[in-house]
Amino acid sequence: MVNFVEAQKPLLKRLMRMAGLRPVDVEIEPGTTMHIWVPKHHVSKKTGTIRPVVEHGGGDGEKAGAAKRKKSSAESRPNVVLVHGFAAEGIVTWQFNFGVLVSRYNLYIPDLLFFGKSATASADRSPELQARCVAAALERLGVARCDVVGFSYGGMVAFKLAETRPDLVRSLAVSGSVVAMTDAVNSATMTRLGATSSAELLMPETLKGLKQLLSISMYKKMWFPDRFYKDYLKAMFNNRKERMELLQGLITSNMDAKIPTFQQKIMLIWGEEDKIFDIELAKKMKEQLGDGCFLHGIPKAGHLLHVERPCAYNRQLQRFLSYVNSEEEAAGGGAN
Repeated sequence: MVNFVEAQKPLLKRLMRMAGLRPVDVEIEPGTTMHIWVPKHHVSKKTGTIRPVVEHGGGDGEKAGAAKRKKSSAESRPNVVLVHGFAAEGIVTWQFNFGVLVSRYNLYIPDLLFFGKSATASADRSPELQARCVAAALERLGVARCDVVGFSYGGMVAFKLAETRPDLVRSLAVSGSVVAMTDAVNSATMTRLGATSSAELLMPETLKGLKQLLSISMYKKMWFPDRFYKDYLKAMFNNRKERMELLQGLITSNMDAKIPTFQQKIMLIWGEEDKIFDIELAKKMKEQLGDGCFLHGIPKAGHLLHVERPCAYNRQLQRFLSYVNSEEEAAGGGAN
């Protein structure tokens, strides 16, 4: 019997290809591979292998000048990385958002480890490892500077990437996430939602559990047939053991938790009806992150705001990216 959720993926992949993106598998180290959708100029037409776009920093006279002239307008666009959340891989998470960005930006849509085709033999399950692997994949592709967009679990990875690699990350746009999942935040969240653990909430095994998760995640009460929920459980919640370990690897002791000083501009785009990480938490986080952080709330939207209200989400994300680029241009810098 056809799984309708899985059947959607070939269509999404075709749309990605039509938009000029191509899937590649980047070996980070032996035993660790990250699957990532990249602009087609990274893939050789003759061999299908990865072709890094190397920056040319001047010098060597005519050769450097010729290389710059040869560089296409597509390659010179700003780079934007979209980091997915816990419920689905990259192209499923961002299916309503990538289309408005692809004409102006070089998009990179990775599958984090144990999502999609990405995997590792490492026993490390921390967001630090995810961030290191994303950074390493981008470096293999020749990306020296980028803006990072993260949702939920992907937002935590994005914060870690910005903290550890300020040379790589120019700005952050985050929704439905926290800088670090402390014992206190985790306990308060689970108590408020009536769950005993994040694994129980985010890795449901029954139709009832999945229905509860979607109900909590969305502002609007939406009806789907049970067949959809069954197909979703089969298609989206694989690698259960490893993903549960990822959830355990998120929790940070209150004693060890601290808010880093970020060099980047940060935009928090929030569903005002988010039940998982509510708007009050976002306001507190904005205060902690300082003057370089902005908060924009989207009414009538929950945790899945980029799915529930994609037009409102996309508009705000585009405004922020345009602002970051205009500031860079005014300062005389470059994005790549």
